[in-house]
Amino acid sequence: MAAAASKPADDIVTHDAPLHFPSEDHIDSSMDEVRRNAKTATDSEHSMSLLQGIKLYPKAVAWSMLISTCICMEGYDVCLLSNFYGFPQFNKKYGNELPDGTYQVTPAWQAGLSNGANVGEIIGLFINGYVSERFGYRYTVMTCLTLIIAYTAIFFTAKDVVSLQVAEILCGINADVMTVVTITYASEVCPVALRGYLTTYVNFCWGLGQVIGIGVIKSMLGRTDEWAYRIPYALQWMWPVPLLIGICLAPESPWWLVRKGRTEEAKKSLLRLTSLNKETNFDADDTIAMMVHTTALEEKVKSASTIFVVLLTSPRLQKEQVIWTASEIVCMVWAIQNLSGNSFSGYSTYFLEQAGLATPKAYDFALGQYGINMIGVFGAWFLMTLGIGRRSLYIYGLCGLCSMLFIIGFLGLVPEAHKTQASLATGCMLLIWALCYQLTVGTVCYSLVAELSTRRLQIKTVVLGRNLYNVVAIICSTITPYMLNPTAWNWQNYAGFFWSGICFLCIIYTYFRVPEPQGRSFAELDLLFERGVSARKFASTSVDVFDEEVQGEKILVRESFV
Repeated sequence: MAAAASKPADDIVTHDAPLHFPSEDHIDSSMDEVRRNAKTATDSEHSMSLLQGIKLYPKAVAWSMLISTCICMEGYDVCLLSNFYGFPQFNKKYGNELPDGTYQVTPAWQAGLSNGANVGEIIGLFINGYVSERFGYRYTVMTCLTLIIAYTAIFFTAKDVVSLQVAEILCGINADVMTVVTITYASEVCPVALRGYLTTYVNFCWGLGQVIGIGVIKSMLGRTDEWAYRIPYALQWMWPVPLLIGICLAPESPWWLVRKGRTEEAKKSLLRLTSLNKETNFDADDTIAMMVHTTALEEKVKSASTIFVVLLTSPRLQKEQVIWTASEIVCMVWAIQNLSGNSFSGYSTYFLEQAGLATPKAYDFALGQYGINMIGVFGAWFLMTLGIGRRSLYIYGLCGLCSMLFIIGFLGLVPEAHKTQASLATGCMLLIWALCYQLTVGTVCYSLVAELSTRRLQIKTVVLGRNLYNVVAIICSTITPYMLNPTAWNWQNYAGFFWSGICFLCIIYTYFRVPEPQGRSFAELDLLFERGVSARKFASTSVDVFDEEVQGEKILVRESFV
């Protein structure tokens, strides 16, 4: 998006008249005008401050935050499942009795339930790659919310662990669809100055859902009947209806409308996202021209219809290499969220119980961890406001996470006589790990995947990245229960050594492959990828997208404005 054009304060554009560009006989001059307008909008976007962006796009901020709130549902659902494994009432209903008289869901079913959701997400994401691009973001999210209302009934009435498995798969189909769409929507309705904040707000919503979930479970610890776990499942119905009403009224992404050649609708949507006043001197025509120019620039790279074929084959052509490189990085940035130890911390309640803490105390630590997840997002915003880049936050964050996982592993060497102190130290270290994770990797990931994908191919690229995240999550969800379960490998703290080693490999990849997108327009990022600029030189390399000869721009101008 773009902001204030350099026009006098009394020359505010009224936007009542439709866009007018030259006819077919003057298509070349029309292309020049599009480039000029696009450059004006791009220059304005580069010079926009955070405060200016908020003043110009307050409605975009509000709509983006509303749609991102859908992620609270996924955070809540994931929190319930992973924390129910340490919930005595849940284990008694769906687990097996152990020789000491307690109950445990078997490692196989723990892995199966967690992976059921991941399998559903993989299916849903591939469907979403086509559906959201064809029907738009709003209708896709509204359909998912409607289906979740029905699927929650399966959780509420589940008689056995098989019913839970069915519900996890069905809900998984919808859950990650909303994750991808909300990130994409946030990145497309806001300017560069706001992009990092609104895309990472998704992670705050994830943390909010987890805090609500762990709070509900903790309040049920005193119950001994089946309602101890049925009430938390029933509370999932509190989300969809109000969100459906809000999203029904939200504007569609202008970028999506431009990609469909519906520029008049894109302009109307853009005006619904902005607040016009004399301080901003905003020109919607310039911003739409920038979208048309960027879309044409990306058309030069590759047609969106072949993205899956390109990404699943060897990149031989330079144009295909652009898509391959950006998508590879997006995929790995997603995967690193799990590989850095996040899947390990997701079992924090269960892990702390196996490390020696009482159940109420373990949930206290888990509640603190999820609260830190929310606070960490604001901390990440503060660090970005200071000018620290996404790449730097990612690398330094991984270094901190790796160090703390080593410490957790060494705490397993504490003698049995001091096991209680060691378990408390482990819990404290997990809280520090959670804060470091949310200040860096956990939050910044959402900004990176939204910014590094090309506009025209973003949905499909983010879908592939999120699906690699799910594949890695399946692997992690399979081995983590065996690491921690006392009836299986029973590694306890020693699992920290395993995850710290994996995290170290992530540091090496990030240093050599993840570039810095901060302050770059989407067109500039595309051009940097096309020129094969090293990830370590993205921030310092100068590019001018308006010096590029854009094949296909003439077609887009004709379709969009004539």
